[in-house]
Amino acid sequence: MKSSRRTFIKASTLAGLSLGLAADALAESNNNAPDKNGLIFLFQGDSITDGNRGRDQKDLNHVMGHGYACNIAGRIGADFAHNDFHFYNRGISGNTIADLKGRWQTDALDIKPDVLSILIGVNDTNAYIRNISAGDPLAQFETDYREILNKSRQQNPDLLIVMGLPFVYPGSRTNEHFDLWKNSVTQRKEIVRKLATEFNALIIDYPAMFDKVMKDIPVTYWIWDGIHPTVPAHELMAREWIKQVSARLRFLKIYKYK
Repeated sequence: MKSSRRTFIKASTLAGLSLGLAADALAESNNNAPDKNGLIFLFQGDSITDGNRGRDQKDLNHVMGHGYACNIAGRIGADFAHNDFHFYNRGISGNTIADLKGRWQTDALDIKPDVLSILIGVNDTNAYIRNISAGDPLAQFETDYREILNKSRQQNPDLLIVMGLPFVYPGSRTNEHFDLWKNSVTQRKEIVRKLATEFNALIIDYPAMFDKVMKDIPVTYWIWDGIHPTVPAHELMAREWIKQVSARLRFLKIYKYK
């Protein structure tokens, strides 16, 4: 089963490397579609991913939290109930990239995901804002991020990596030194883009998505404190995730999100 799942991810990734019509032609002409059963999806990150999830893994009502990860798992899990997909949320509120690195073996590698989704960075900026005189450790952010991606790729060469771009907006948590918040998060976004190219990962551009909907609806409707999404914003994040990931996992094309 694991070999079959890896074959599916590998085929999907190779299709994603091609451009435009070539990719579509390759995917549609594959008459020997690999088995997609049993895929393991892992969501990693900070409080935005955590969503106040329950820590008791036997309590299946709360293990995915109440954010975008839960919405994704609920939608895909319901519509593909016969495919034996498994969804894990290991986001932890307050985590930085160093925190992810410290728990990567237990909370990522041991789970052996086929699809790894990561959203991290705003807490690294928060730590910098709290100690501005020490400078913004952007180089260390990149080093630590690359390390966990390397470990994940070494474990599973066919792993589909999904990397969310961090975001920040004016709000009660960020109004003080907002220019510094914005500049720091922007630089981390560029690091994530760089690493995504290096590891052939999918990018989920949450900032661009939010910027679009904020043109005619107040920021606080979507991001209530400058950092944390509201319930409608988590729904948009779930839709954007599925939309972008469907470029590699083509069975998700049943969802027609604009």
